[in-house]
Amino acid sequence: MKKKNILKGVLFVGIGASIYGMLATFVKMAYHDGFTTSEVTTSQFLLGLVGLLILNFIQTITSKQKLSSPSAKEVRMLLLAGTSLGCTSLFYYIAVQYINVSIAIVLLMQSVWFSVVVESIKEKKLPNARKVISVIIVLAGTILATNLVNMDIELDWHGVFWGLMAAASYTMTMFTSNTLATHLPVFRKSIIMLCGGAVVVMAFLFFAQIGPLYSEGLKSVYLNFTENTEHIHSFNYSIFWTYGFVLALFGTIIPPILFNIGFPNAGLGLGSIVSSLELPVSVTMAFVLLGEKVLLIQWVGIILILFAIVLMNLPSRSEVKSVEFS
Repeated sequence: MKKKNILKGVLFVGIGASIYGMLATFVKMAYHDGFTTSEVTTSQFLLGLVGLLILNFIQTITSKQKLSSPSAKEVRMLLLAGTSLGCTSLFYYIAVQYINVSIAIVLLMQSVWFSVVVESIKEKKLPNARKVISVIIVLAGTILATNLVNMDIELDWHGVFWGLMAAASYTMTMFTSNTLATHLPVFRKSIIMLCGGAVVVMAFLFFAQIGPLYSEGLKSVYLNFTENTEHIHSFNYSIFWTYGFVLALFGTIIPPILFNIGFPNAGLGLGSIVSSLELPVSVTMAFVLLGEKVLLIQWVGIILILFAIVLMNLPSRSEVKSVEFS
């Protein structure tokens, strides 16, 4: 029975990671069709919130037992943690504007060694030798995967900066998701965190859409109101029925549900290894649907990063022995 649960966990985490890996490709396609970052993120979070509210309502009326409710303190903490969720999507999508999806996902995966640093600071002790070796391998793999060994490569520093910012934000999301209000039902916890992320996204929407008007001066806006009406309402609402549904489904609804079901069965270590499928899936989707060029040396770098993730999460001998004797 235990083996069946592990296999179930691996399957759910693997599917969730694969679906999440497709997300950036659809974002890039939305950009090609003229949509903006604010339109993409707004549609994803608003439709995702609606979807989770519907799922939570169905779970509430069909559940045979009373579901746990969060305390006021837990709501505040989850809302705050949710801001990192919003920042991750926002920073990642901005990065995709400047660099290829295959490069952006590699930068996002720097969260592997970012988490080692955060863990060391939190526990106030240096990481063990295996984690240090894994970090070195990740960095070496990153150099190859981004093709930095080619002196002629042109990497937009804006994309690199926002990609690393996304990795830092993603690291915080992982830590908070695994520690805060773990007793809550999946949908309820996800809704609260998504609300926190929506605050960040809506703030970005305001500054991206309305903010530029104020730079022209309130007087000029008033005098030319009729001429600027279409500028004020420049948000392209067609994003909701074109890419919005797919982005919400693949970004804020399906993967979190699958991860919350899969990780408890697979375990954090094995689950982390399986979730790294996001990297090759994302690169492959970008290659197939976007026609992005991925060199052999970049695939070697990706394999090195995957190897480092496996190495970092393999149980030690003492852990294996304790499992055997238990």
